[in-house]
Parts: sequence; C-alpha cells; structure tokens
Amino acid sequence: MGAVAGLVAAGVLGRLMSSLLYGVSSLDPLAYVAALAATIGAATLAAYLPARRAAKIDPMNTLRAE
Repeated sequence: MGAVAGLVAAGVLGRLMSSLLYGVSSLDPLAYVAALAATIGAATLAAYLPARRAAKIDPMNTLRAE
C-alpha cells in the first residue's frame, strides 16, 4: 500500500521537480521501478535479519529467563 502511495506521490512531485532532473524524464518508468525495487529490498532485508535471529532462540529458555 505504501509503495503505491509513494509511486503516486513521486509522479506528482516529479512534475514539480522536472527542472532539477538531468537525463531522466519526470515519468521515467525504469527510474521508478529501480527506486521501488531498492526500497522494497532494503525493507525486506531490514525485517528478515532480526526475524531470522529471533527464530534461532529457544522459546523455553527465553521464558525461563524472564
């Protein structure tokens, strides 16, 4: 949901900032796909690494410690 909202906002803001873009049009689909893929990849990695670490912990040892 956030990715779709971000794409819509980027489309609107891209037109406003078109004078600042060099060599890329304000509606370049490749640039949008690359930015979206990088953002989703970073979010996935940021969620996966702590979840993998937490999955290795034995729940019974954790419950006994607290």
